[in-house]
Amino acid sequence: MSKVSLVYWSGTGNTKAMADYIVEGAKSAGADIAVFEVSEANADTVLQSDVILMGCPSMGDEVLEEESMEPFMCEIEGKLAGKKVALFGSYGWGDGQWMRDWEERVQAAKATLMADSIIVNGEPADDSAISDLKSLGSTAALA
Repeated sequence: MSKVSLVYWSGTGNTKAMADYIVEGAKSAGADIAVFEVSEANADTVLQSDVILMGCPSMGDEVLEEESMEPFMCEIEGKLAGKKVALFGSYGWGDGQWMRDWEERVQAAKATLMADSIIVNGEPADDSAISDLKSLGSTAALA
């Protein structure tokens, strides 16, 4: 079983709800998962995990949240080589460009995107999104 860290930032609660479904899926698959709101995350602790899951909604002009998530990403970015990473987040506008940019950063850091990123418009309310999020958790547990 993989050791999994999930780090997220949520302004409205939508990305936190996504994280909760991912955690549910990971735990149902037997994962040892540590969950951190990004302001409480310790980069060294997170980097000791087999799998790193990160969630952040689209902010401003489709960018990561700039006060907490962007600095955390900058802190770990140079240390992601060889790590298994998956990304998720919610949005209210745009077409997901922030997620594509984030994926490119993770890949440029020589990490492996171990699952398709999940983006949800608003809150994760439909069965398909909830199922995808739980599946991401179980996939991370078994990675």
